Amino acid sequence: MRATPSRLKTHGIPSAVLLTLALLAAAIGHCGAADAPEASSAPEPREPQASAGAPQATAAPVAPAAPAGTDQLKIDLAFVDRRSPEYGRFRNWVDTAVSGNPGYAFSASDAALMFLLSGGEKYCKLAVRMVEKEVAEAESAIAGGSRPAIAGDSYLEVGPRIADLAMTLHACTGMIDAAQRQRWSALAEQAVWNVWNPSRAQWGGRTHAWTGWSIDNPGNNYYYSFIEATMYWALVSGSKTWMDELKTRRLPPLKAYYAELPGGGSREGTGYGAAQMRLFGLYRLWKDSTGEDLATASTHARDSIPYWIHATVPTLDRFAPIGDQARSSIPELFDYHRRLVLEARQLTTDTDARAMSSWWLRSISVPRMSQGFNSRYDLLPAGDGGDPPPALVYHAEGAGHLFARSDWGKDAMWMSFVAGPYNESHAHQEQGGFTLFARDWLAVTENIWSHSGIQQGTPVHNVVRFERANADAQQCAAPRGDVVVHQCETPRSRSRVTVTPRPDGGITATADLTPVYRDNPALQSWQRRIEFGGRKLLVQDDFRLGAGTRAIFQVNVPERPTVQGNEATAGRLRIRVLEPANATLRVHTWSDDDAQEFRRGWRVDVSGGQTGYKVELSEK
Repeated sequence: MRATPSRLKTHGIPSAVLLTLALLAAAIGHCGAADAPEASSAPEPREPQASAGAPQATAAPVAPAAPAGTDQLKIDLAFVDRRSPEYGRFRNWVDTAVSGNPGYAFSASDAALMFLLSGGEKYCKLAVRMVEKEVAEAESAIAGGSRPAIAGDSYLEVGPRIADLAMTLHACTGMIDAAQRQRWSALAEQAVWNVWNPSRAQWGGRTHAWTGWSIDNPGNNYYYSFIEATMYWALVSGSKTWMDELKTRRLPPLKAYYAELPGGGSREGTGYGAAQMRLFGLYRLWKDSTGEDLATASTHARDSIPYWIHATVPTLDRFAPIGDQARSSIPELFDYHRRLVLEARQLTTDTDARAMSSWWLRSISVPRMSQGFNSRYDLLPAGDGGDPPPALVYHAEGAGHLFARSDWGKDAMWMSFVAGPYNESHAHQEQGGFTLFARDWLAVTENIWSHSGIQQGTPVHNVVRFERANADAQQCAAPRGDVVVHQCETPRSRSRVTVTPRPDGGITATADLTPVYRDNPALQSWQRRIEFGGRKLLVQDDFRLGAGTRAIFQVNVPERPTVQGNEATAGRLRIRVLEPANATLRVHTWSDDDAQEFRRGWRVDVSGGQTGYKVELSEK
């Protein structure tokens, strides 16, 4: 028996539809999906106790009054080279919109920023017109008893929308009359208040409660949007209330969280982890406006430069596929990764980090932003020169991601290994999973060949799959009838790993993966040891099984495998099972499960191990 694809998939994007499905799963008694550690998919709305001066709710909520303070928003543009091609591209992007042909995702912030850079009434006219249209549409929806668009998808886009409004108020204040300012301010104030008061949120005097998804989780990409909205609005409104809210209640947890993430990266994985580009942009905004340097509260922003360099495969066009890959299931470098490193580079004074970032920014497959709506971020200087890092191994301990390569050439062999905390909804059941690359993928999660990019279950990853005899026993993140023993997403789920350099330049890593199974009686223990060097990866597993449990060593590959005895070949990958001697190798074709979801890919299943496996992976 094996789990079907539908049982492997948990929600990858917490939209309203997926939240509803996940909450339904929780209602019938399944645990461990999404952010909540136990039964529910989304956290119960939790509103921290109001601090002195914080907005207060009444039994019958009333929209908070818009503050009337002094604009404290400051944007340092001294780094912009107005003679550069990057500046010319951004100006053309905005001028095209002014002429009546805005490109995809053109924003009022683009026009407001262009005004700050060059002057020109035409830019403010466009920004004001765009914000006024959004505010008027919101007022119409509210008058009809509905939520405005700014509240959509659990307030996911509240940050960029409030940033547009705030940037326009800041840059174009002379073109906004008092009545218009009051209306815009009322919408912004209510939206930010609603974010932090989910069960009492209201529009137009009507209660419109929402889930409160991730308002208390600084590691989740939604939190960046909430902080973005609050920060922009606090600064441009000059609200002491919201400034105090940020300083005393919202930024301290953020700083504390990232202080515990040495090595950079994200526990959400590399897909949603790219959203940290927004976090780093907020660090820059806060420093420009207040002088407080949030980036120096931890090493995380600086460390994210070598993290992404090492997470990039040797051909410099793709990256380690860890966690959900919802934007594109195939993990190809995009504007977002370029922006993230540009933002991190702007924040750090570390000369080594800046130099290696310049090398990476110049060398990757995205030498400049491919989309106009990202062109403003190419104004951040990429620098010149630089070299790759001297180290061939990088361990991001906080995220639990390990990367290694044979050299810095494009023909190098590269690997990644996941062992660490498993406590974010966009992370996968891939603790102990590895990826191997040499000129192309050799062994890689089947998730990247899926249509959705959010296949989270153990069968799609390069781990040991444990299957239990009692498929109806309740366990985390699984419906009844699922034979697969699931890894559990909880605050307590954390693999323990040690990484040891080898004299030949390779590494040995040993991980205890037992904690992520949360005392499931089907599995008593699992340790995985990997040795990487000499363009080979040796994987050795030792485990103790519960009664009726069997263990299958699995390798997902993009080329159809052939099996001969204890060996399998898939394209240029050779898989040799060294232990046990009596192992059985079989091939699973993913399209047989669901041809629409699984577009290509195969899996080599190795069975017969009672206490462990020893498998060597190399090039043919």
